[in-house]
Amino acid sequence: MGQVKTFEEVILSWYDLFHKIPEVSWKEYETTNAIAAILDELKVSYRRFDDMTGLVAEIGQGKEVIAVRADIDALWQEVDGVMQANHSCGHDANISMVLGALLRLKDIPLKKRIRFIFQPAEEVGGGALEMVKRGIVDDVSYLFGIHLRPEEELPFGKIAPAIHHGAALFLQGGIRGVDAHGARPHQGKNAIDIIVAIQQMLKNIYLNPFDVYSVKLTKVVADGGSVNIIPGNATFSIDIRAQKNHVLNSIQFLVEDGLRSISNMFDTEIYWDWYDKTPGAEVSEEAMKIVEKAISDTVGEGFLEKPVHTPGSDDFHFYTVSKPNLKATMIGIGADLKPGLHHPHMTFNKDALAIGAKVLAKTLFNATEYK
Repeated sequence: MGQVKTFEEVILSWYDLFHKIPEVSWKEYETTNAIAAILDELKVSYRRFDDMTGLVAEIGQGKEVIAVRADIDALWQEVDGVMQANHSCGHDANISMVLGALLRLKDIPLKKRIRFIFQPAEEVGGGALEMVKRGIVDDVSYLFGIHLRPEEELPFGKIAPAIHHGAALFLQGGIRGVDAHGARPHQGKNAIDIIVAIQQMLKNIYLNPFDVYSVKLTKVVADGGSVNIIPGNATFSIDIRAQKNHVLNSIQFLVEDGLRSISNMFDTEIYWDWYDKTPGAEVSEEAMKIVEKAISDTVGEGFLEKPVHTPGSDDFHFYTVSKPNLKATMIGIGADLKPGLHHPHMTFNKDALAIGAKVLAKTLFNATEYK
């Protein structure tokens, strides 16, 4: 930590460090090493993995385990015309706040153990599942997460005890038809006709209007090579979002049923593959109450905001879907973040980092006292 004196300066120095070394999913080598170096300096024990990035640290004693997760990967995106790794989702901030909470708690007597999970590959939706496979949350009773929120969700200073992320699911598919001359369409099987039918099918999916959901084509490629060639083949992508997991599952069933019907109607092969399914939030009321008290204790009841509902997704919720008895919630930190998450030039008020770290530390401590 060098000449850094205050808690706020420590948090900012960590943020600056991680912000300068963004790394994409499963390749967070330098980030993992930097976290390990900080833990060595703090004299906190940790466990690394032989076959993947990320690590897990632990403090305290006792049988019961409270845990907190920080996602450590960055996005791969275009920034000013250059493709590069970029921390536009704020994971560098999340790492810093979780380390800040550890710093505040490491020398305090604790009745339970607190596990700090520095997880890779949130952006591709696989990191949480790998942690689950390795048994990292098998003995955990309460799990907390933390994330900066866009200014339209939370202004600076306001803190939400839960983030209700939506569920997301993606499809990549293709059509194997028959090319034809533009003058003889009857001799072919036009992939564009089939794409239009798929679009209409998606628009005819109607569920309970009180549920929040969307389903849409996001990519279509159909090219016969010339203006006068009708393309028989095409590829397409579908993006599905829903606030509730069972709604997402219903849409998935309807899309598959619709694609099979269209394939039969046109007597043409349609193939598809589902990938990167991210579940919606399953928020524990008990965990949320622990956070609410921590917010009131730390910054005052006037800064406590209602839970945030957002169409975005986060693989944090794989933990609760995989372990239904796990009581979990993710804390939302207002930071005047703009223009928005994943924007290549995202900015926020960095004073929020120390506030978030203090609230998180109090949350974890309160959870160790909770019966």
